[in-house]
Amino acid sequence: MRTSRWLKLVGLCGVIVLLLATVTNAAVQGELEIFSWWAGDEGPALEALIAMYEEMYPEVTVINATVTGGAGVNAKAVLKTRMLGGDPPDTFQVHAGQELIGTWVVAERMEDLTWLYEEEGWMEVFPADLLDLLSTDEGIWSVPVNIHRSNVLYYIPDNLAQWGVDVPKTWDEFLEIAPKLEAQGVIPLSVGENWTATHLWECVAVSVLGPDKYGQLWDGTLSWKSPEVIEVWELFGRILEYTNPDAPSLSWQQATDMVVNGQAAFNIMGDWASGYMSTTLKLEAGTGYGWAASPGTEGVFIMLSDSFGLPVGCRHRDNAIAWLRMLGSLEGQDTFNPLKGSISARIDSDLTKYNVYLQSAANDWRTNRIVGSLAHGVVANERFMNDFATVMDIFLASKNAEAAANAAEAVAIQAGIGR
Repeated sequence: MRTSRWLKLVGLCGVIVLLLATVTNAAVQGELEIFSWWAGDEGPALEALIAMYEEMYPEVTVINATVTGGAGVNAKAVLKTRMLGGDPPDTFQVHAGQELIGTWVVAERMEDLTWLYEEEGWMEVFPADLLDLLSTDEGIWSVPVNIHRSNVLYYIPDNLAQWGVDVPKTWDEFLEIAPKLEAQGVIPLSVGENWTATHLWECVAVSVLGPDKYGQLWDGTLSWKSPEVIEVWELFGRILEYTNPDAPSLSWQQATDMVVNGQAAFNIMGDWASGYMSTTLKLEAGTGYGWAASPGTEGVFIMLSDSFGLPVGCRHRDNAIAWLRMLGSLEGQDTFNPLKGSISARIDSDLTKYNVYLQSAANDWRTNRIVGSLAHGVVANERFMNDFATVMDIFLASKNAEAAANAAEAVAIQAGIGR
């Protein structure tokens, strides 16, 4: 008799689970608007995720609302208009850290996702340091789809052999070999538009300040007018003397192409450049192109993470939650990242699916000192980032280190950095 009752109870539980699954699947229908800046050479990775989602939820029409250009600068401007106007997309790409928390979380425009993390068991598969980056005392605010490294020096091994130079481990070594490269008609270091200069600047800053003092810039304990920071701007100016004069007119891909085509010896970019060279240009990692930590940053991993959150008041909330569940899944991460040129944010990822560059990045992620990127929204809020772009423009025109340091100090105060 007890056995019979037990079997009925088990059967009833099974029916309940089936009904819940049916209700959940039924809720995932209609449309899903995904807002990002992934297009062109970064498009295939996003398209792979959309294809996976459409296979899982065939009743949903996905709207790929991509805004191209400027490493997200253009997209963020459009997003700001929509968020302030009460018309948020269902979910949007954002750099994990202060770019989201210091902009839209403080404005109470994002939903807390702690419950989703608990349901999916993500507390155990995302590293604690990354969870801290995604969180405040009030909640967890986005789902990371990847980990990128920003401080990567790229080069073509055969070209360096032809020119008779080695990979520089320090900026002093770079400054020593740069004239030798110029004498052969080679640009020592390719740079692109404004944000790529900021990207280079943060690598120089970490090399001069070290990870501890670099961190002190963002908690307000190191003044932007200190001698150490002025030294960063001075070294940055000397490095820029060996870059291409047409930098403001070039995208990051075009700056990378200069290295691939033999016009330039080196380029410092995030590991999406590895994805571009391996996926779009079909170069073999390790032989077709090489890499190293940017000069002076060996043992340091400057990180950023692309993530998606859940805006308050989005039109298709259930569909967006289904998207977030997929992004955080093992299958979603290992589908997206090999194409994107990034590593999974999960610690249980299958590294056999990744090329030799990404395997090396994953190893460094586990062993290096981790610091956050300025150029990509980790350590500073959007107000500081926007105003720092103006500081960078002023410096590129004047090369005045003290003036740039003074301007950056004012911008930090206005943005509430360290306060």
